[in-house]
Amino acid sequence: MDLGIVIVSYNTRELTRNCLDSVFSALREEHLSARVCVIDNASSDGSPEMIRDAFPHAELTASRDNLGFARGTNLGLKSLQSSTDTPQHYLLLNPDTLVRRGALTEMKACLDGNPSVGAVGAQLFYGDGSFQHGAFYLPTLAMTLFDFWTINHRLINSRLNGRYPARLYAAGEPFPIGHPLGAALMMRGQALSSVGPLDEDYFMYCEEIDWCIRARESGWKIYCAPRAEIVHFAGQSTAQFRDEMFVALWRSRFRLFGKHYSRTYNAAVRALVRAGLARRARQVRRDLAEHRLSAEEAERQLAAFRQVLEM
Repeated sequence: MDLGIVIVSYNTRELTRNCLDSVFSALREEHLSARVCVIDNASSDGSPEMIRDAFPHAELTASRDNLGFARGTNLGLKSLQSSTDTPQHYLLLNPDTLVRRGALTEMKACLDGNPSVGAVGAQLFYGDGSFQHGAFYLPTLAMTLFDFWTINHRLINSRLNGRYPARLYAAGEPFPIGHPLGAALMMRGQALSSVGPLDEDYFMYCEEIDWCIRARESGWKIYCAPRAEIVHFAGQSTAQFRDEMFVALWRSRFRLFGKHYSRTYNAAVRALVRAGLARRARQVRRDLAEHRLSAEEAERQLAAFRQVLEM
């Protein structure tokens, strides 16, 4: 079997419908054999019913609990690996994506043509068709600095902020990266066997970075395949819980840094976060005083900041 595809959804019924439409259309047009596993994290918007009715060929697991991305993904990977006809490669795909024609073949070709490459990402676009960064350098202190201070807007899309230059995507040839965005990440089956599943102590965010670091430590290279084009609407599930996801982001980042970075790095990053959150808290209080923010919204944001500082 060519591919095993895992999609983890949460209250994104129509986005999931469109995603699955694009996936099954791509599989037919590109003559690829695949199993498509959808793990629904206790959606209340009718997503499981829609998937059962509209996509009977998808293998649906409707969880009663919100398992988070890592646990949900691992459930799908385990199901795919339990078959006698195990996939050659595994694709993690967000439900807020649309797979353009040829994308799956391009990602697969990158792995098939480069035996040392363990995982590959795609060229992403926003819903309006504009360019979206889909590949990143591994996290640095400079990138944490940019989370709280925009020193120069022209540097936002630079290497200092973990971005690869647009010319590499425009050239169309696969290029080595630190990690792709987890919205679309294909891993070689052999690499998955050596690296293992996602770390389930990440509820949301950074799982793919951890996975790619572990793959690199096992000797695999990570690439981006720019001719694999995927539309990513970005943050449709997480936008439902903005403050909670801010806390989850930093909890995951601190876990990532604790696992893979030095004590000095961890001390420095926490100092930057403390200073950055103090700056943001001052701005929230100013916005509240000037009636640009409600008392309820201000308290939600400040409570999220406090949770991060207490980690």
